[in-house]
Amino acid sequence: MKPFKPQLIYIEPGALEYPLGRELKDKFEKEGVEIRETTSHNQVRNIPGDNELQQYRNAKSTLVIGVRKTLKFDTSKPSAEYAIPLATGCMGHCHYCYLQTTLGNKPYIRTYVNLEEIFDSADKYMKERSPDITRFEAACTSDVVGLDHLTHSLKKTIEYMGQTDLGRLRFVTKYHHVDHLLDAKHNGNTRFRFSVNSDHVIKQFEPGTSSFLERIEAAGKVAKADYPLGFIVAPLILHDKWKEGYYDLFERLEAILPHYAKKDLTFELIQHRFTKTAKNIIQKRYPKSKLEMNEEERKYKWGRYGRGKYVYKNEQADDLKETIQTYIDRFFPEAKLEYFT
Repeated sequence: MKPFKPQLIYIEPGALEYPLGRELKDKFEKEGVEIRETTSHNQVRNIPGDNELQQYRNAKSTLVIGVRKTLKFDTSKPSAEYAIPLATGCMGHCHYCYLQTTLGNKPYIRTYVNLEEIFDSADKYMKERSPDITRFEAACTSDVVGLDHLTHSLKKTIEYMGQTDLGRLRFVTKYHHVDHLLDAKHNGNTRFRFSVNSDHVIKQFEPGTSSFLERIEAAGKVAKADYPLGFIVAPLILHDKWKEGYYDLFERLEAILPHYAKKDLTFELIQHRFTKTAKNIIQKRYPKSKLEMNEEERKYKWGRYGRGKYVYKNEQADDLKETIQTYIDRFFPEAKLEYFT
């Protein structure tokens, strides 16, 4: 799969006050990409397309180069204390993605160029929590690896965290474009996680992302670069021959990872879930999707703020958890299962 290349650029005027903003503008001008000005990312208008579905797809290949004005970081439980904001939006077309609802009618990708200000904020959070370690998640609202071959913002953040005593960085990706990150001076302070799944789930429900084998190969490269490594197996989906599909995943991961990478390995397991709002959006944006979203076959689970979601019934969820736990125990006995949800 080729690295992401935006088809349309919007630039906030303030972004040109920062070196990265000017650098990106020059880069895309030389490549002949159409560049438009916008007063703010909230004012992005006139994305091409004859209907809402075309506009949505075109938005997914649109990049907004902007300034992160809100430097108060969101919390990011359970994976970290805070979300560090490097980008928003994703070029992938995963049918089930929660960004379908959280980003609503703004599915375009935004990258923030005021990195020094973002790092200054991170520094303040670390000082507040000193002497405790502070973990920052860089992929709450985006897939930063999928964008970083253009911006190198993530690489700079990895090296910034590598110089700190109390900062740790985490992110997750579905992309294999990792080569430029392999020589980053991370000093073991960044946990590089891959979102992985059975080959069936990736092919059926994750268009626009790296393939099953591409991700596994990239994980091997990252392990050899001495990054602490992790895998999010999500969403766990019950499909025909799902046990064989997930077994194949773990068997291939075990074969490609060097022995030393298996000692400090983490797994996070998330079963497939959906809300009624998400279901409506998914069916509109991906009308041919075979994603199973039958409320009658699911259990309704209440969440925070009085909102709930549909998850697998207890017996199915237990089968998923026990099966994947068995595979982890077999292939990675020293790994840590952080949670199943």
